[in-house]
Amino acid sequence: MERNDIISNLFRSEFSKIVSVLSNIFGIDHIEIAEDIASETFLTAMETWPYKGIPKNPSAWLLEVAKNKAKNHFTRNGIFRDKIAKQLQENGIEDLSIDLSDKNIADSQLQMLFAVCHPTISEKSQISLALRILCGFGIDEIADAFLTNKETINKRIHRAKEKLRSENIPMEIPSNDYMVSRLDSVLRTIYLLFNEGYYSESSSTLVRKELCLEAMNLNYLLLQNSRTNTHFSNSLMSLICFHSSRLEARLTDSGEIILYQDQDEKIWNTELVEKGFYYLQQASKWETVSKYYLEASIAYWHTVKKDSKEKWESIFKLYNILLKIDYTPIADLNRIFALSKIEGNESALAEAEKLQLEYNHFYHLLLGELYKGLDENKEKDAFDKALQLCKTETERKSIRQKMERFHKH
Repeated sequence: MERNDIISNLFRSEFSKIVSVLSNIFGIDHIEIAEDIASETFLTAMETWPYKGIPKNPSAWLLEVAKNKAKNHFTRNGIFRDKIAKQLQENGIEDLSIDLSDKNIADSQLQMLFAVCHPTISEKSQISLALRILCGFGIDEIADAFLTNKETINKRIHRAKEKLRSENIPMEIPSNDYMVSRLDSVLRTIYLLFNEGYYSESSSTLVRKELCLEAMNLNYLLLQNSRTNTHFSNSLMSLICFHSSRLEARLTDSGEIILYQDQDEKIWNTELVEKGFYYLQQASKWETVSKYYLEASIAYWHTVKKDSKEKWESIFKLYNILLKIDYTPIADLNRIFALSKIEGNESALAEAEKLQLEYNHFYHLLLGELYKGLDENKEKDAFDKALQLCKTETERKSIRQKMERFHKH
């Protein structure tokens, strides 16, 4: 691996650690200073490593340099003398001490995650700030991920930071009284981040693997702590692992989506399938059934390679339960697809047409698939409507390919 690649990968993993630990010590009011110190640390690495070589333990080197830069900054700066030093003394700490133990780093990152995902911050701003602070994404990368401009992302992040200050949101793991609602907010943000990576309507690239990976990393922070290692966090991790196991098989070389029934099972990631099953078993230790658990159970059945009646009946039943807990049109469409595997396309069509989701391109895509072999004119009409409604050029290309056979007649 080249030096620049090593630094880039380290930036992803270590930036979050540095910013979280420093913000935890000096207060979230000083988050921009923590970011500056983290950035300066990587600049020092880029200036030093080409001449002195990469250290044996580059992560430890970066953390140590960041610690020294933080000490130098705050001792030089009036902020330390007027505010920080006083706070430290009130807490019984005489000297500026920066704890870089694995436990404190993990705790600080988890506390930052709860602060960033505070319910008073909008979901788009939560995701943008999480990608910046906890995942080490640059502003350009975040803007590219959501097919928007840097100004929009900067505004989202600025508003999120202002909310952290104005609401005086602490960096802490919530007390038991607030844990359920606050954890739900964190899980929803991770879930939305993963979904944006798994199927992106806001990017020219339908699948963004890096977003899926970052969602998994954030969820892992929850599993590392006994108070946030719950049914819900295990269920979501299971869901992420099962879906991620098929990421490599979901796209052609030119970027079009490969439908589930056409995927090459040989390139599914069996290690992630096993991890998904492990976390699903962990989640089942709690006597509760959540939306994430049901979705993970459905995703599990999609990793079972054999197409059997048992498989599709299980998926159909799980969707019926899920729709009672959390109804979404997409889940209903997926339920109907499972029904087509059990009872055939005609029965599924009767169910699908009841939904009348005329402005949903997935609805028309499903109709197109269900009309195959039954009514070619209606099949073509459904794909035409899906083509008009879909939002990405990559998907339009995929639909046009489905329609090529109509032009051969």
